[in-house]
Amino acid sequence: MGETLPFLRNSYWILRHGKSIPNENGLIVSSMANGTLEEFGLAPEGIQQAKLAGELLDKELKARNIPIETIRICYSPFSRTTHTAKIVADVLGISFKSCQCKAMTELRERFFGPLFELLSHDKYAEIWVLDEKDPFTSVEGGESVADVCSRLSIALTALEATYQGCNILLVSHGDPLQIFQTILHAAKDKTFAEADISSRIKQVMTHSILSQHRKYALLTAELRQIK
Repeated sequence: MGETLPFLRNSYWILRHGKSIPNENGLIVSSMANGTLEEFGLAPEGIQQAKLAGELLDKELKARNIPIETIRICYSPFSRTTHTAKIVADVLGISFKSCQCKAMTELRERFFGPLFELLSHDKYAEIWVLDEKDPFTSVEGGESVADVCSRLSIALTALEATYQGCNILLVSHGDPLQIFQTILHAAKDKTFAEADISSRIKQVMTHSILSQHRKYALLTAELRQIK
């Protein structure tokens, strides 16, 4: 198994989707209804980025003698993440229809609310300013940082209960992956009495921690290992 955090049974890699059509057009596409439409999938550049990310992961796995049988690919059901995950699976020689790959709704994009949906991505800056002020408050109808954190905790708890000794790639979106890194790094750095992963995450869901999620921002198709 690859490197892992001491309180986890599995190793985790994260991958933001490749450059998407919404990225190219400068649009916020964050609802499940819109995000799963094929018209909001990967742009041609994003397809190439996903392939390169898959090749990078393949190289890392081989360098560490990590068996392909231990790989699990879990992805957001949005079209841009599904396409990215499939490309990576193809590069690794994993059947996308096999039990090694599965969609998880908890990994979906952060919903920024109907007031921001399909508007310019310049609006992200307004949301992130609000996040710094209060990560427990959302724009009307959207998800707060804490809301996303709670569903990522559900996903991680489920994965830890299902697998042991696996290398799990999470293919998701900018904000969810920033928040995921934020809570895991905080959980690693904090001293706990014996506690399960869900309890650990609840203890680090504080204003001072969640408001700083932007420091873990990823580029499109950027691959990282959580350690």
